[in-house]
Amino acid sequence: MDGISKTELDRLEARELVKNAAPLRPRDAATLILLDRSGDDVLVLMGRRHMKHAFMPGKFVFPGGRTDPADSRIKVADELHPDEETKLRAGTGSVSIARARAIALSAVRETYEEAGLLIGRRGAFSTTKADWQGFAEHGVEPSLASLRFIARAITPPGRVRRFDTRFLSAWRSDVAVELPDGGPTNELEELVWLPLADAVEADIPAITKSVLGDLRQRLTSDPGLRPGGEVPFYRMFNQRFRRDIL
Repeated sequence: MDGISKTELDRLEARELVKNAAPLRPRDAATLILLDRSGDDVLVLMGRRHMKHAFMPGKFVFPGGRTDPADSRIKVADELHPDEETKLRAGTGSVSIARARAIALSAVRETYEEAGLLIGRRGAFSTTKADWQGFAEHGVEPSLASLRFIARAITPPGRVRRFDTRFLSAWRSDVAVELPDGGPTNELEELVWLPLADAVEADIPAITKSVLGDLRQRLTSDPGLRPGGEVPFYRMFNQRFRRDIL
């Protein structure tokens, strides 16, 4: 694992623990690591969370948020690659095809809402779902074929929020429309494109540092991010972080 050791990850995560009356059940969430090539560098899109947020205030993060099960019913131009769907369904917990699809689509939706970037292809798209009206208005059919599953992480017990987060990636070339004023929710105070080496050194959550380290290693051996690559899975086990491969 590049970027941060397990011991350091344990120490950094422990600093963010709070005491709760009872452990919270993790909720499905998805986040999108949008990549862009610039010469020999690979840039990554990150945004800073508002200080008013209870969860990770002021941290640089990827666009993302909680999964809406209703997202599974959104029509798309292209479905997930079968190898990526299989990976999304692997690991602990029962993950149906519909749930895997909802997780992937929530990453696409949140990237529009928070960053104003619509992933898909130009074409007629209609829906009754309010959260997806931006795609209809801008004539973009959402697409899942380009998404790659990069990592999974479950927030440890004792946090003010707990998520079972899937980190997915796409390339900037997969974006059909970039809105100049960003997304409609204003969830992020600023959006920046950073070289991966600089992003690792930014004010980011400890788990994000580990995921970026994993991504840098994967890009070294697989610059195009082929479907079905190894996916690190981070979770707390016996009060220590465990890293498995899906």
